[in-house]
Amino acid sequence: MPDSPGPNRTDVGPPWPEKPSVLSRQSVARSRLFHVEALELRFSNGEERTFERLTGSDQGAVMIVAMPDPDHVLLIREYAAGFEDYVLTLPKGLVDPGEDIVSAANRELMEECGFGAHRIEPLVELSLAPNYMRHRMQVLLATDLYPRRLPGDEPEPLIVETHALDELPALLAREDFHEARAIAALFIARERLRNEADSPTLW
Repeated sequence: MPDSPGPNRTDVGPPWPEKPSVLSRQSVARSRLFHVEALELRFSNGEERTFERLTGSDQGAVMIVAMPDPDHVLLIREYAAGFEDYVLTLPKGLVDPGEDIVSAANRELMEECGFGAHRIEPLVELSLAPNYMRHRMQVLLATDLYPRRLPGDEPEPLIVETHALDELPALLAREDFHEARAIAALFIARERLRNEADSPTLW
């Protein structure tokens, strides 16, 4: 009888290799926002390597696909220091201590877009460069919006734009829309909405 898949596997195939042993952890650098950690690892075949990673916030983070109507999504234009330019992306932010992801998503939506949502539901959890970062982003779908503005921590007011969800190819052709997590979130949300198109309870 073939080997059973591991607890997190959904495919049928060879078993996962044994996870490497962590021989040591060392803090390499720390700033106001980032902490770089070096891991000394020994793999199951005896090989040893040093991996460096950025550790993430233990509170987590949220990204919001906010839809003012069944066909459109809210995007924000904000300055991205990594590219030294303005980019178009989805509203997002860290989960504050004591918040759950739904409360955090609603707060970020109010701070960045000037809307709250009567309905917020989790869509998917995404990672970014998992070889180098311990960072997870919870993507949530927000519908049944209402005007509500909360003060945020942005250095300047964000520009909020409304785009048709069915025009994702046109968005991908733009030079200012390229964040992988936002792209994945929009495609996942579009697929979910198409599957629920006949549901009378979404809107």
